[in-house]
Amino acid sequence: MMPSSPFLCVITDETLSPLSLAEQALKGGAAMIQLRHKHASGSQLFSWAVAIRKLCQQHQALCIINDRVDIAMASQADGVHLGQQDMPIKAARKLLGQDRIIGVSASSIKEAMQAKKDGANYIGFGHIFPTASKDKEYAPLGPETLRQAAAHISLPIVAIGGISLENAASLISLGASAVAVISAVSRANDPTLAAHNLLCAIQKSRS
Repeated sequence: MMPSSPFLCVITDETLSPLSLAEQALKGGAAMIQLRHKHASGSQLFSWAVAIRKLCQQHQALCIINDRVDIAMASQADGVHLGQQDMPIKAARKLLGQDRIIGVSASSIKEAMQAKKDGANYIGFGHIFPTASKDKEYAPLGPETLRQAAAHISLPIVAIGGISLENAASLISLGASAVAVISAVSRANDPTLAAHNLLCAIQKSRS
């Protein structure tokens, strides 16, 4: 089950310890941790996934694994997040079953609508603003495209890309159910406080 909106998703930073970051983000109120590490071995990812899932259970949060359906299954994580070039949603659903969460990255309304049709539980929509956390081949989508997507898609939309304390609340006001961040929490002097402040900002936008 998806968290109540609005919520904060924190994606692990490949330059930092996933466990330490997850623990600090959860203490700050993150409702979803996405384990993302493109270059880690399968055994290392599994070890992290098991530990982060345990932390998430302690904080009533979700543990989502980036890309790796096998790691999500083996670690009994809450779900997986798939990119456009990853395993098709329908194939992942056959493996994971109906009770696990499948999130899908989309950079257009067309991709988001297809993901909904294929059975995704939420859409990771972006990048909304310029970001240095990931290499991108296309320009930022901008807030207006997010607003249009929210108007067309009934699934929860998690806005991602260049999100900060200064702009997070505006994205919730435009229809996003959540914001996902990497550097806004991982590069902060106090990740727990950064997560807390982001959560407060997005919650106020709905009050």
